[in-house]
Amino acid sequence: MNESITTARLPADTRIKLLTLSRIKGKTKSDIIKESLEMYYTQEENEIDSFTIGESYFGKYGSGENDRAVTYRERIKKKLSGRMAAVNKKVRGKS
Repeated sequence: MNESITTARLPADTRIKLLTLSRIKGKTKSDIIKESLEMYYTQEENEIDSFTIGESYFGKYGSGENDRAVTYRERIKKKLSGRMAAVNKKVRGKS
């Protein structure tokens, strides 16, 4: 196997845990780090991203409105102006 040396800075408590585990398991620090990295890689490979989870639902349920992406600014402005009108009405009512 073609191996190279990599150096990592560890906080003191992590280093102590590594040394302790090394003694208990009878393994070298390098072996424990290698095994840990392999477990991490496996976990990351198995993790499904949010796009993949929702992919089967995209486009499945439509609003029936074909121009929502085009008219979103207008809809937001209308919604915000309605809220502002309600706030202004409340403020005027308290005066």
